[in-house]
Amino acid sequence: MIEELKSIELVDKVGGRFKLTALTQKRLTELMQGSRPLIENTQGKTQLEIVIEEIKQDKIAIDYDESDINKPAG
Repeated sequence: MIEELKSIELVDKVGGRFKLTALTQKRLTELMQGSRPLIENTQGKTQLEIVIEEIKQDKIAIDYDESDINKPAG
């Protein structure tokens, strides 16, 4: 599953490696504080695997209005 974090497709979906890292860390923190997963079938998955799947399924994205991360041009 860690290999998926290196996927260019996943990096491009979010807008870069830094943004992917920021989004992943924020969502991991939310899950560790008790937020519910946004995907079905989390049985046997780690929290990191859940976050990656949420990103792949477009369940989570960066809220540029609420963050200090610059929105990509385009």
